Amino acid sequence: MASPPNPLDSYSPQPEYVPPTSAVPIKRKADEDPPWTGWDILVFIGITIGASVVCEAIAAVAAKLLVYKDQPIVKVGQIPEVLLVAQLLSYVIVFAAMYLLVESRKERFWDAIGWRWSAQWPAYLLGGAVLYFGLVGVGQLLPIPKHLPIDRFFGDALEATLMTVFAVSFAPFMEELFFRGFLYPVLARRLGMFAGILLTAVAFGIVHGAQLKYSWAVLIIFLVGVALTTVRAVTKSVSASFLMHVGYNGTLSLLMYVVTGGFRHLEKLSQ
Repeated sequence: MASPPNPLDSYSPQPEYVPPTSAVPIKRKADEDPPWTGWDILVFIGITIGASVVCEAIAAVAAKLLVYKDQPIVKVGQIPEVLLVAQLLSYVIVFAAMYLLVESRKERFWDAIGWRWSAQWPAYLLGGAVLYFGLVGVGQLLPIPKHLPIDRFFGDALEATLMTVFAVSFAPFMEELFFRGFLYPVLARRLGMFAGILLTAVAFGIVHGAQLKYSWAVLIIFLVGVALTTVRAVTKSVSASFLMHVGYNGTLSLLMYVVTGGFRHLEKLSQ
């Protein structure tokens, strides 16, 4: 006699429900996610300070031994040409530290900092010029002293020429690498784009404070920092903010050159 069929024999378990792909929450990667951290930024600041002190000492000693043999070492260390050489040497050290850090994180340096050269580079240069003229009016409304510490780099035609070359090349390059290439992405990742822009601009202004006697001129630098960092945030390109920075400094330098008759009448800068 055959046994009755077991109802469990015909039961097959239903497959587990899997929601459609569009319903599965995807963890979105942050817009700014550099391979370095805030601690690395602090290390860079320490390296920058240390490199500046060491390079200034080396440049002063070398200048005294080779050129200014009869002048006190302290006075030699304050000569604008010597200071610019020391600054350039410290830039080389800081850039090497940046490059080695990024490479140690298995990243390509220029890709990691978001260089991304744009075919629209003339527009960014022009944007820097427009920014300068836009802030000239603001500067006229502020009680900015006529004589500032940075004026010592314009004592004669040679110093003014060297400072101009520095202002449209090495200085904007390294400042953009640090502030917009390294600092801003860390702040934006932690605090968001808006706060990242403001804090980067604040740091940018503070760094230039000593050159401007911490006067109201620092406010102008802060506004420049806001504009440059905004360009960096929107375009995701450090080269864009670099070109705009060059355009700003270049416009200022060109006007100074014209006003002083090719740096032959630098006294006009204080009139």
